[in-house]
Amino acid sequence: MVEAWETKARKEAKGQDPYQAFRSKNHDVGVRMKHVGVDLKPVYSKSDLDVLPDYGEEFPGVSPFTRGPYASMYSGRPWTIRQYAGFSTAEESNAFYHRCLAAGQQGISVAFDLATHRGYDSDHLRVSGDVGMSGVAIDSVEDMAILFSGIPLDRMSVSMTMNGAVLPILAMYIVAAEEDGVEASKLTGTIQNDILKEFMVRNTYIYPPHPSMRIVGDIFAYSANHMPKYHPISISGYHMQEAGATSTLELAFTLADGLEYLRCAASAGLPVDAVAPRLSFFFGIGMDFFTEIAKLRAARRLWARLLRDKMGAKDERSLVLRTHCQTSGYSLTAQEPYNNIIRTTIEAMAAILGGTQSLHTNSFDEAIALPTDFSSKLARNTQLILAEETGIPAVADPLGGSYYIESLTARIEADAEKLIHEIEDLGGMTEAIVAGLPKLKIEECAARQQARIDNGKQVIVGVNKYHRENGRVGSGSSNNEDENQEQTEEDLVVRQIDNTAVLATQTKRLERLRATRDLEKVEQALKAIENAARSSERTEETNLLALCVEAARARATVGEITNAMEKVWGRYEASTGMATGTYGAEVGANTVDGIQKDPELAAVAAAVERFEADQGRRPRILVAKMGMDGHDRGAKVMATGLADLGFDVDVGPLFLTPAEVARQAVDADVHIVGVSTQAAGHRTLVPQLMNELRKQGANDVMVICGGIIPQQDHAMLENEGVAAIYGPGTRVPSAALDMLNILMKEQP
Repeated sequence: MVEAWETKARKEAKGQDPYQAFRSKNHDVGVRMKHVGVDLKPVYSKSDLDVLPDYGEEFPGVSPFTRGPYASMYSGRPWTIRQYAGFSTAEESNAFYHRCLAAGQQGISVAFDLATHRGYDSDHLRVSGDVGMSGVAIDSVEDMAILFSGIPLDRMSVSMTMNGAVLPILAMYIVAAEEDGVEASKLTGTIQNDILKEFMVRNTYIYPPHPSMRIVGDIFAYSANHMPKYHPISISGYHMQEAGATSTLELAFTLADGLEYLRCAASAGLPVDAVAPRLSFFFGIGMDFFTEIAKLRAARRLWARLLRDKMGAKDERSLVLRTHCQTSGYSLTAQEPYNNIIRTTIEAMAAILGGTQSLHTNSFDEAIALPTDFSSKLARNTQLILAEETGIPAVADPLGGSYYIESLTARIEADAEKLIHEIEDLGGMTEAIVAGLPKLKIEECAARQQARIDNGKQVIVGVNKYHRENGRVGSGSSNNEDENQEQTEEDLVVRQIDNTAVLATQTKRLERLRATRDLEKVEQALKAIENAARSSERTEETNLLALCVEAARARATVGEITNAMEKVWGRYEASTGMATGTYGAEVGANTVDGIQKDPELAAVAAAVERFEADQGRRPRILVAKMGMDGHDRGAKVMATGLADLGFDVDVGPLFLTPAEVARQAVDADVHIVGVSTQAAGHRTLVPQLMNELRKQGANDVMVICGGIIPQQDHAMLENEGVAAIYGPGTRVPSAALDMLNILMKEQP
């Protein structure tokens, strides 16, 4: 039969070898698949499955759960529509949750602002630009009570994305529910509590890795005794994928984290079968449709085997991997943003066909700003339509048995398992993180992907192909002017948060709280936390979550509880290295006989040479993150790309104030400060930076901004003196050439 196919395929390829023709015509997809360990073929058959001993014998709900954790899957238990949201004050977010629940949402997923994530009270000087901007501001039990006002916490599943300040936030949730008449034993939902991945990608850590794992263990122990319905951790690969990890890296590192957390639980006196059934997972779903489906299937099968063979689990419930999924934020584009609705729909289908238990669909405008009520409704309705109109939920694992899907599942599983063994050989994920291995691998993947987008090998419709040029859509488009009335970023109504107003509200609330509470009780509770952090004993009396619950009852704030442990452990500071060489090797591969085919790359090289000849040194840029925004993929990719294109690049530490960035710029004698902003802090922090540079006599330093910046903010930033703004989808060479052109005009 294969010979017959090859004969016809050769004829259709005009005599060319069909496999070679496939590789030539699908080069970009093939290379992308190679990065996840798959040598893509034009057709799959039963022979590809001969090496799979269990092919055709697996069923949903039956170990190893490849086809799903439940026997009937969505026909008996539909996935939960759980949209992640939070912004401004507790009052504003509470009203938004009520609107969403009335419109069909089935669970709440809380986004906290970055000040809260990093364990600061809203009135702390380091967080003035972050309060209420990318999540809801929570300082005390009083805020938490407002956040969930009118929401029946004994019946509503609540997921909270919190890692660094997990102790005060979970404690305040428990106390707010208690004061509303709901015992901790009745609470359902999940706290993320996945601190390991914060050291790899998201950076909302507070304490060093080892004491951070002590916190995880204490939460496990407390929840086992007091919160039997609650999931004390959601082990997240989503943020790894957002930071650049391939599907295989995401899967391997996430499951390796899971193994580390089980060992952490054991150190707290909890056997594997007491903890594993209550673990939950969280994966990202990108645009590699079949890969994402296979990844979820591979995750379940590999986890079941690891738990049985490596961790010694005896209870079958321990072998079941249950997961939440979220569509990709990285795949969303600021250019032609309505295309994102289609991208999110495709990703949501992959999550559902892969067997997720709950799902968040991103809003189409999130590459530009916080989602509006309208865009959030479209995102939610995407799931409702898939659930109610398509028939997809009727059959469990409808792609099971597909030659391609089964082969892809096995390949991803094998490659992920190999990576897990590498991590285990280093002593587990905590030690691997201390060594810096996972972070480096992810950053290399991110740089490689950006280079492939920049040189056009990875197509992004509306960004590097079929995009608008001079107001008209590029190649392959219609000439009909009506069809070219293109949706643009400028047309969108975006949600704007008044940071000044939120900060004023939170500051007044904190002043009132501090004036009315029993200070002696607060100080006693905080001292007990500090003493427990110093102790090496692991008992109910030294359990940090139990002590934080007492502190929350006394009305201690997030910042005060955090500081009690910071006195003992300090704050962790990550290294500021970057993965140089990867971007240049990939983007530079686009040559013929050593001559660069991309004229823009050649122009950058020439401009760098001219600048160096004129100024006596290469252009030097400081890539900076200000405030509590730890999302550094864009900053790291831009830094790596610019370094490989000939710039001298300094990468500043995370979480700097504008004054600290200005001082570093002056000390390093840079030509440019590049501010990366992903969390809306630019409205407050960039004007402060410009003022600090002026105060330090650095008026000649050029400031540029990049990241998620609504078009409506551009004029304000330009009026402050920002020379250029680069949004998502900007090619690194384009930004480099633009910066050099501006810089050379301004140089004496």
